[in-house]
Amino acid sequence: MLETRELSRSFGKLAALSNVSFSVDKGEVFGIAGPNGAGKSTLFNVITGNYAPTSGKVFFCGNDITGKKPYQICQLGIGRTFQIPTTFHTLSVYDNIKVGSTFGGYKTRPPEEILEFLNISQLSALPARNLDLYSTKLTMLGAVLATNCQLLMLDEPMAGFSIVEINRFIEVLQRINKEWGVTIVIIEHLLDILIGLTERMLILSNGSLLYLGPSSEVTQDRKVVEVYIGAAHKEEFHAES
Repeated sequence: MLETRELSRSFGKLAALSNVSFSVDKGEVFGIAGPNGAGKSTLFNVITGNYAPTSGKVFFCGNDITGKKPYQICQLGIGRTFQIPTTFHTLSVYDNIKVGSTFGGYKTRPPEEILEFLNISQLSALPARNLDLYSTKLTMLGAVLATNCQLLMLDEPMAGFSIVEINRFIEVLQRINKEWGVTIVIIEHLLDILIGLTERMLILSNGSLLYLGPSSEVTQDRKVVEVYIGAAHKEEFHAES
């Protein structure tokens, strides 16, 4: 469904991404992780048209979408959320989700369906500025889902959540994937959560691909342990080896 080929993005002399190639299959839940500044959000921004790549290509469903505008990519079937929850604060939850259904592609999902699916119908008339963090992120997610996206890209969606909220949100993502058949690509710092949620994973470091493979094997990769998991786990890794 999604493929990048030798994707690079530089800001002046800083190479934020360097020749990153990977693919995501239809129906998959795919994880992306890495240290702060590794290039994860830049990768999302290049794929979704917020940044033009310095070099390389992006393909969606076999079609070259490199250089298209964000609204064009959205209408093709790619939806995304942001690290910082983005809503229209003065609009109600209902109207925030309606914005998504307005700017989606040919066939969108009505706000009522999204509200019921996310179990937030009771918040429908509430202004977005009055929501807690969890409800704000659900509203942002709802607006994206209303575009009827085929590929959902989530940038650290569980940051700031309690354990209870994390578990609730994971259940939502699993339902989106299984019941609606939406392919998911998720950036997350919580590596243990990501391992349990995804089948395959990509680890970035300094803009370059460090690991690409089964999520269940990522903690056994020596480079990942040294660069990302950190010194606290390094001794444990060598002891087990």
